[in-house]
Amino acid sequence: MTVSQNAPSTALPGAAAKAASPALLFAFASAATFALSGPFAKSLFEAGWSPGAAVAARIGGAAVVLLVPAAISLARQWAAVKGSLLRIAVYGIVPIALCQLFYFNAVAHLSVGVALLLEYLSPVLLVGWAWLTTRTSPRLLTILGAVCAMSGLVLVLDLAGSTKVSVEGILWGLAAAVCSAVFFIMSARSNDNVPPILMAGGGMAVGAALIFALGIAGLMPLTFSASDVVFAGHLVPWLVPVLGLVLITTVFAYVAGIIATRGLGSKVASFVALFEVLFAVIWAWILLGEMPRLVQLLGGVCIMAGVVMVRLDELRGVNRRGPSYAVDLAAGHQVDGSPGAPGSGAAPARGTAGIG
Repeated sequence: MTVSQNAPSTALPGAAAKAASPALLFAFASAATFALSGPFAKSLFEAGWSPGAAVAARIGGAAVVLLVPAAISLARQWAAVKGSLLRIAVYGIVPIALCQLFYFNAVAHLSVGVALLLEYLSPVLLVGWAWLTTRTSPRLLTILGAVCAMSGLVLVLDLAGSTKVSVEGILWGLAAAVCSAVFFIMSARSNDNVPPILMAGGGMAVGAALIFALGIAGLMPLTFSASDVVFAGHLVPWLVPVLGLVLITTVFAYVAGIIATRGLGSKVASFVALFEVLFAVIWAWILLGEMPRLVQLLGGVCIMAGVVMVRLDELRGVNRRGPSYAVDLAAGHQVDGSPGAPGSGAAPARGTAGIG
């Protein structure tokens, strides 16, 4: 395993210098637009759409938009990427299709903020997986971050409150977290030969095919509606949130994320991507009127603090005595801003999940 050995005095100032670049604006734009997927989708759910239908419209529409550039990229680099077609397919099935399907199912049973916070437990899951598979305990800051995030989860669910907690929604949210973790593992590749536009377009096409196949087979409800929907307190045509899902929260968000990671590097960009959670809560408050309870806000702060601690431990990355972040475990992968690292241009950053 090749690990970055930069000293703290050079690594963090370098990151700060990168943060001053215009790419930082693209990073925040990516996080903010990804976070809009929940409110757009929820307006469709209230008009009779099923979560599967919303995912199908989002991924299918994005696949159509990216079809031509992805096909051109595939034709030009066929010899180099033909051995990676299976990986592109798996990328489309798990991190794209299933992650979004599980997240939208969680949104159908929980508030947008809670659903996204559950999905963002993926870094903690990765730390646990690293510990289990390597028998090497993480460093103290990572352990504290994991404990803080799990404590925040309990507060976010507000188990002692008057609001009934949907067990089904919690399970969907945790399933989305698992798929998000798979994204990071698949993205942790050095010298990736798959162009970002091909990874995104090919993944969208495969993911859309899977969702439609499940619907046609009757294994998943695909319920669409042409009725007007209520979005941000206004009655609008159903096409408005659908176009928002496709163009804003998918195509633009992925492109902005790629630009950001190329300018900032994988570590800084993935750190900024954590703000998607905060943007999601803000959008849900403004557009859906979902005012979080004080205890849930405190839980959200704890989860964010825990995830930030885990990421900061990775940013330090000096003389590592244990894996601070499970992405580092991919054998032969370089823990750097190298192509294919989490959030790098080799694969669209999900959180660049998406994941949301």
